[in-house]
Amino acid sequence: MPRALITGITGQDGMYLAELLSGKGYEVFGLVRGQNNPRAQLVAEAVPSSRLLSGDLRDLPSLVGALDIARPDEVYNLGAISFVGMSWRQAELTSEITGLGVLRILEALRIHTQGDMSKVRFYQASSSEMFGKVREVPQNESTPFHPRSPYGIAKAFGHYITVNYRESYGAYACSGILFNHESPRRGQEFVTRKVTRGAARIALGLQDTLFLGNIDAYRDWGYAGDYVEAMWLMLQQDEPGDYVIATGETHTVRDLLDIAFHRVGIEAWERHVRQEPRLFRPAEVDLLVGDSSRAREELGWKPRGNFRDLIEMMVDADLADLARHPHDPASAGRTSDWEDPRWAR
Repeated sequence: MPRALITGITGQDGMYLAELLSGKGYEVFGLVRGQNNPRAQLVAEAVPSSRLLSGDLRDLPSLVGALDIARPDEVYNLGAISFVGMSWRQAELTSEITGLGVLRILEALRIHTQGDMSKVRFYQASSSEMFGKVREVPQNESTPFHPRSPYGIAKAFGHYITVNYRESYGAYACSGILFNHESPRRGQEFVTRKVTRGAARIALGLQDTLFLGNIDAYRDWGYAGDYVEAMWLMLQQDEPGDYVIATGETHTVRDLLDIAFHRVGIEAWERHVRQEPRLFRPAEVDLLVGDSSRAREELGWKPRGNFRDLIEMMVDADLADLARHPHDPASAGRTSDWEDPRWAR
């Protein structure tokens, strides 16, 4: 039975990846920071066979200890402060966890393997935010980085330190440069989930106005369940490498609003949406769209469904969740989207 350790297992990607690996016969371990983590119960419900270990990406000894207990064949480093907007308010903390945390888990892995880093395969969650002020459209593995946020800068450090350990120590280390990927498990602070849950709440009479920042930004949005499959595929290759994972299609936040509000029967979303200057980024990323040709050719990976299907599925999940728990924000994310036939494996 192969063994895998996932940092960030309580997040959207971590839970989907844990489900995927468990279904493939892996023994899954997850790193959880702090006692009584409120999202640990969601992991227990989604993947009852998983085992949670205490650890912190700011604390090297705890990472070594977790590796010694899990004895993994594969490590997936998904742990990060992943909300871009918050990275300006907590730039130092973002750098510590999202950036230096990658160095610490790699160094813990070097200690754990006694210097033979080829023994354990490592995945680093890189991000399209590293491209920032893009130099070319679409963006691929060779596109230069110009990050425009503390988050993007921290991710760029994590990406390059992963490459460095691969070149310096022979680590089997891959980076997935993932473009935006969403699901009903996405945190409510992210714009996709903010819109789908806001549209559902407005349709149910639970709120009247949705406050947003820039609604003219273009993004390449895919489904998180597809993207974690790409992570696993990267670690099954003979040689490690870095891959862009994206749909190759771009949409604006306005497109997102059109689909979400239409799904709940509201055509004129403009009456319910207010743009707030405080919600605009200090330095905006206007256009992100990825070229995943390498992943399609070498990994045999491709996205399923389409943008409309994704947003409609998220709205439907929020409507169902709110119908059961209208005043329980902690319930968000419990709705299973694996039953939607459009996303069946």
